[in-house]
Amino acid sequence: MATRESMDMLIQQCEDAIRFAQDQYEEGRLQAHYDDEGYTYALQSLENAYNDLAKMALSANAQQREQLHRMRLQLQQLQNQMIILPHD
Repeated sequence: MATRESMDMLIQQCEDAIRFAQDQYEEGRLQAHYDDEGYTYALQSLENAYNDLAKMALSANAQQREQLHRMRLQLQQLQNQMIILPHD
């Protein structure tokens, strides 16, 4: 079973990646991807968080897996939005 501390740290990492990616998405949407490096870094952060969630799920109990699954869906949704955003 994953420890509560490790779960909390991972969830915090995911929330940080989501906040940063949302900021980059908004900037990209409004400024036509003026900061490509930041946008790419945000996508990488989401992917890293997603991979870390998948690893943590292997040692999580059922309740923790459900929490990780919900977070994984949020990460995927934002990744998809960022990927399909038109790039001028």
